Amino acid sequence: MSQTNTSNQHGVNRPVQIIPSVLPADWANMGDCVRKLEKAGVDRIQFDVMDGNFVPNLTFGPEMISACRKYTDVPFETQLMVSQYNCETMLESYVKASMGSKGEPGVVIAHAEANTHLHRVLGRIKDLGGSPSVALNPHTPFEMIRNVMDMVDHVLVMTVNPGFGGQAYIPTMLNKIREIREFILKNNLNVDIEVDGGIKANWTISQCADAGANCFIAGSGMFAYPSLKEGCDELRKVAIEAQNGNVLAEPN
Repeated sequence: MSQTNTSNQHGVNRPVQIIPSVLPADWANMGDCVRKLEKAGVDRIQFDVMDGNFVPNLTFGPEMISACRKYTDVPFETQLMVSQYNCETMLESYVKASMGSKGEPGVVIAHAEANTHLHRVLGRIKDLGGSPSVALNPHTPFEMIRNVMDMVDHVLVMTVNPGFGGQAYIPTMLNKIREIREFILKNNLNVDIEVDGGIKANWTISQCADAGANCFIAGSGMFAYPSLKEGCDELRKVAIEAQNGNVLAEPN
């Protein structure tokens, strides 16, 4: 269970975290990719696990994630875009693969839509040594996870429909981010809000940061830069500026 943060109050910003998704990477050189991401200064690295059932795409399993650990000390984050069967039967493998180089808990994200027994799955992630977190698809209201908020360390608001990289950001998710942030503050919870999908170093990350998100997952929005460090630095700069009141408007 997450610990409460006694310093939480309206107007207090949580630290910005830049979390690249490895979907756009060269999968044949994934070890080299995560090493370069560490040098770029990222806060975590996200692995999008897709099983072809929950989403219409297939990526990789815990073996790939585990293989990358020896190349970097950066914390890992595994988003389980998989069926309930896959999540429950392989959960221990995912949690172990996501752990840090010294056994620190890795972030393991379960989708609310994929897990009928979400409470049980989040509890198992915690019991297995992971950092339990939950994700919501664009159509899914915050109400679906209200009763597990005391169990999670992160809430991931999908700003695209999961399954593929390079999709366009959905701006109507801002109200959901605000609602979650208000609930966190009202209940004095120590929970980060993540956003994932179409996030770039422009009005998208700026408005999400202003709404209350502090963890930003970027795939093509980071890999498109001449260097990964440039991408990481630009994303962080725009998000921090938004937290300080310099919010970029959506272009007409």
